Amino acid sequence: MDLLLDIAEPGAAPLPHQLRPGEEWRVVGIDLGTTFSLVAAIDLEGRPACIPDEQGQVSLASVVHYRADGSILVGEQARALAVQSPRDTISSVKRFMGRAMEEVPAEPYRLEPGEGGMVRIRAGGRSLSPVEISAEILKELKKRAEQALGGALRGAVVTVPAYFDDAQRQATKDACRLAGLEVLRLVNEPTAAALAYGLDQGREGLYAIYDLGGGTFDISILRLTRGVFQVLATGGNSSLGGDDFDRALASLFLEEMGIAQPDPGLLQAAQQAAREAKEALTGAEETVVVLPRPEGAAYRRTLTRQEMEQRIDRLVRATGMPCRRALKDAGLTPADLEGVVLVGGSTRVPAVRRFVADLFQTEPLADLDPDRIVALGAAHQADLLAGNRRSDMLLVDVTPLSLGLETMGGLVEKVVPRNSPIPTARGQEFTTYKDGQTAMAIHVVQGERETVDQCRSLARFELRGIPPMVAGAARIRVAFQVDADGLLTVTAREMTTGVEQSVAVKPSYGLGDNEIAAMLRDALDHGAGDLQLRQLREARVEADRVRHAVLAALEQDRDLLDDQEMPAIETAMGRLQQVAGGEDHQSINDAIAALDKATVFFAQRRMDRNIRSVMTGRKVTDFS
Repeated sequence: MDLLLDIAEPGAAPLPHQLRPGEEWRVVGIDLGTTFSLVAAIDLEGRPACIPDEQGQVSLASVVHYRADGSILVGEQARALAVQSPRDTISSVKRFMGRAMEEVPAEPYRLEPGEGGMVRIRAGGRSLSPVEISAEILKELKKRAEQALGGALRGAVVTVPAYFDDAQRQATKDACRLAGLEVLRLVNEPTAAALAYGLDQGREGLYAIYDLGGGTFDISILRLTRGVFQVLATGGNSSLGGDDFDRALASLFLEEMGIAQPDPGLLQAAQQAAREAKEALTGAEETVVVLPRPEGAAYRRTLTRQEMEQRIDRLVRATGMPCRRALKDAGLTPADLEGVVLVGGSTRVPAVRRFVADLFQTEPLADLDPDRIVALGAAHQADLLAGNRRSDMLLVDVTPLSLGLETMGGLVEKVVPRNSPIPTARGQEFTTYKDGQTAMAIHVVQGERETVDQCRSLARFELRGIPPMVAGAARIRVAFQVDADGLLTVTAREMTTGVEQSVAVKPSYGLGDNEIAAMLRDALDHGAGDLQLRQLREARVEADRVRHAVLAALEQDRDLLDDQEMPAIETAMGRLQQVAGGEDHQSINDAIAALDKATVFFAQRRMDRNIRSVMTGRKVTDFS
């Protein structure tokens, strides 16, 4: 069906955001941010541009206010009520996406547990999920875009932090669906920034994208080559951003006021004053902070840029470790980079820019607006995915953490390693552990450690209908598929019968505030110990398997042995049982080898018997 677009008379259109006339799909790019959100589309000149509201503002405050009468306010109108009605005015909801109760700060909200442990927020007399609250922000962006583009949207590319896990990505897609938006693709925020930067500037080479927004920090290392955007490594902290700068300054003000337990209204006022002071100190050396006291004269003080930088120094430096780790994962040094692109409003803070310059040994690039660059890149990608224009551009993103399966002994078999390009499909074959086993439990985990108890559980399901066979005979192929949005589907298939079971991995909530960084740090700190533990557990599993196999063989073919041969086998079995519970994997492997040696002649006799049984009464030509 052809799409008709409204074309206004020259000078009468809401410049500069009309879509080009023709049979093009109305699609947009959306930056769903912690502090502000934006929507962008391709303008008449074929370039991405952010779409403003009726007052000309392109940024929409990511704040939602719920009134008792059921009405909802979004944006600056909602933000204006944060001090007056702090419990009914929700800001920074992005930090709640895919989170459990214990993973989010309670103040100033009324939190309650939801299905599967996911947090819910009580506001305006109703219980709300972060998905529902985010959907209100998306609805407002959708409304703005449809008014500017002259019709219903056909789809959107929505950006997420690179370090959002599977649950947070799924929650973002759910919010879009609730808002009536078809998600063409989820794109990592640093990657979207690189799209805008690379396409607008025509740059090539190796670049770091340093993305510090209101609630999250991401670092991505990319290679830009003739339209190919390949992410080499990614890192970050999904709970570190400009909001934390605000909280650090707000706590300073409250300490000086002598208030240890502020009421929700005063807490909101302090954080609002902190945000305004932070923004003022971006261009000035000092600013005046004024806060009302519950009793007495208002709190008033002059805050200098130096004082602010001392207060947030620890938070700024916390971005350094993910950057160094991403460079190491990519096999690069700062000298290998062509440049460092700044993304996110928090990179306007002078202390952040100095830190980035020192860390990467070069002045960062900030010639594109760091607040808008993510939305602009998303608009580029949306236009390409909709087929509105042809391009040889290829976007290759990566997974932030390894994905794998639990195997015997509580070990993890990594199927999709960290920083694997996506979309990807990888598979591995497994087998049964016991004779006659007709079902297999599949446990999907995420993390970098060698044992299941040190990784995050994502999903469990069972493959049933495996034909009963001797242990090790069945062939079960487990396939992992990670789509372009970073969402995972796992399929298990028994190869002889075709019996299949699959699960779309959708955890009830995501990784905790510090868990992702801790997973990688622990993997490095405990690498040697994990390897030894893995070797020990593997040896114990193998010892158990060999012992059961020998016992089953003796039960079936004991008559092949005479009384002089049994003692050697019994001695080797006893030795294996004795060391199997110990802590030395080498001793267990030596005992397994000794038992194999003691039973080799027994295995040969059993094979001879089986061959004679098969051949008896038949001709050689029967087997040709």
